[in-house]
Amino acid sequence: MKKLIVVTVLAAVAAAVVTAFGVAATSGSGPASTTAQQAKLPALPSNIKQRKRFLIGVKCDAPPFGYIDVRGRNAGFDVEIARWFSRFAFGRENRVSFVCTPTPAREPSLTTGRVDMVIATFTYTRDRDTRIDFSRAYYQATGRMLVKNDSPIRSLSDLRGRTVVTTSGSIYDRWIKRCFTGTNLIVTDNFTNAAIAFNQGRADTLMFDDSVLVGIAAADPSSKLTNDTFLALPYGIGIRQGNVALTRWVNSRLEIMRKKDRFMGLLRNNVPARFVAGFSQNILRPKVTFGYAPATAPAPDTVCP
Repeated sequence: MKKLIVVTVLAAVAAAVVTAFGVAATSGSGPASTTAQQAKLPALPSNIKQRKRFLIGVKCDAPPFGYIDVRGRNAGFDVEIARWFSRFAFGRENRVSFVCTPTPAREPSLTTGRVDMVIATFTYTRDRDTRIDFSRAYYQATGRMLVKNDSPIRSLSDLRGRTVVTTSGSIYDRWIKRCFTGTNLIVTDNFTNAAIAFNQGRADTLMFDDSVLVGIAAADPSSKLTNDTFLALPYGIGIRQGNVALTRWVNSRLEIMRKKDRFMGLLRNNVPARFVAGFSQNILRPKVTFGYAPATAPAPDTVCP
């Protein structure tokens, strides 16, 4: 019976979020660059060129960035970036195999060579940068808390004695342990299980990126996001350390997407219309750029409020 309840809750959460966001629309247009332009850009690494296919790690349970849609197909903002890379490299969006990569598996999937890159709400930190490489920043996320409508939690100052759930290996896992010692912490192996713990009442708040929590807030009328924002950190694309050729290739194509304003189209495809304006400054655009904090700045997850 317990197993049946968990499966039912999981199905309900997934169905609600997918309903809120709809089926992701993917453009069928061809590569954004002409053959002449492509010749001037960094070349695709030979192993990927010979394979004629990308292997890309994505989230499968974190709409609107990476999830499985009602057709059983990978969908989301990060997934569409991967399909654009396939267009740039092979002229077709379907020359990519997706590997479901929950938060704790992102680094191992790169260091073991299971995937070429990870596009999975991957927050850049200097600690991670010692083990893997990152592309340029492509999305600027902010930490938020999801609570029930009648929750007494309004800000981080209300967390003492409360129970927080997040995912293992996330920046919030380390931050809560370091900075909120009077708080009870539940860590799960993936975001779906964190959402289940929150919905079952085992945690007072679910702490994660606003880009992911907005999906639940939009679908669940009994929950809301607090006004507190923290740990504003950009996402990057994870690449195996030392793969300079692939990093250059990825960065050059992200720049094409920025100049062509492709990220705005991806945002409209994956975020409810009422949220688009609020999130439009979080993406690369022709007149919007951002990067990682300088090496001299303290790592944000080591700074307590």
